[in-house]
Amino acid sequence: MPSPLDPAVLPDDMTALRALLLHREEEHAAELAENIAALIAARNGLKEQAFQIEQLKARLATLLRQKFGSSSEKLKGAIEQLQLMLGDLETGLAAGTPPEPGSAPDPEARPWRRKPKRKPLPAHLPRDVVEHPAACACPQCGGALRPLGEDVTEILEYIPGSFRVIRHVRPKFSCRCCESITQAPAPDLPIRRGLAGPGLLAHVLVAKFCDHLPLHRQAEQYARDGVDLDRSTLADWVGQSARLLDPLVAAVGAHVMAAERAHADDTTVPVLSPGHGKTRTGRLWCYVRDDHPFAGEAPRAVLYCYSPDRKGEHPRKHLAGFRGILQADGYAGYAGLYQQ
Repeated sequence: MPSPLDPAVLPDDMTALRALLLHREEEHAAELAENIAALIAARNGLKEQAFQIEQLKARLATLLRQKFGSSSEKLKGAIEQLQLMLGDLETGLAAGTPPEPGSAPDPEARPWRRKPKRKPLPAHLPRDVVEHPAACACPQCGGALRPLGEDVTEILEYIPGSFRVIRHVRPKFSCRCCESITQAPAPDLPIRRGLAGPGLLAHVLVAKFCDHLPLHRQAEQYARDGVDLDRSTLADWVGQSARLLDPLVAAVGAHVMAAERAHADDTTVPVLSPGHGKTRTGRLWCYVRDDHPFAGEAPRAVLYCYSPDRKGEHPRKHLAGFRGILQADGYAGYAGLYQQ
């Protein structure tokens, strides 16, 4: 943009003054032409983006019509990709549009498992102290007790939206008569000698298996809150939590297989193939108990079983103890079950 004229330096000669003014007018005209060209280019770019959006919306509508009544996983993935592209284009369109005027637990130690490196819990996290009072008198002889120090166990807990450290304080007392030491028992934790509370373990499991958030990304999230948790530590928590949930899985399976009728189906699931740089296709088998349409009062339940392929031996193994009506599709792997 041309700098403003300084009256003190204007020439006194009329010819020179006219030439200066004509030159300034040419500069303003050139600048105005550049601005107009830039606005036209920006408007054309926005129109092109809007056109692409409309094209994608039309394709998305076509796919949705095709999907009506269909269960194609490939079609579902294509629709999700189109929705992502639409979101990116619409975001760019909004960013490029000028605003309108005036708008503004482990039960037994495993010796073969690598012991994770224990890191101190961050000092900046708030601490909640839970007192575990000991007995009022010596449980051995009934004598008076005197303080003898205390043991402190710090557990890293997660309350939705924030981390907290729960301090379990267990005062020690010694008996003046028999010199025995009395103390409240240590808190019962999901993972023996672990630093994760049940709320934190539940959060990690839900994020991994329900929200599909890998452990290394969870570790990055926690690091932003000042909590340094290695991926290997989180993986160890997930593995030990899975063993703790085995009895619950067995109970759900027994409940499903005790039904008079069960519904079976399977679907593909991509599985990482380490060392090959790609994924392979696994199978997730689903067995449902739902007696409510038949006036049954038993709770609904679903049992999921994984297998690396779709061989018929897998449903035969899963349903080995089932004796009832099986409702499934025409997959040949179920044929042997109906012949028993």
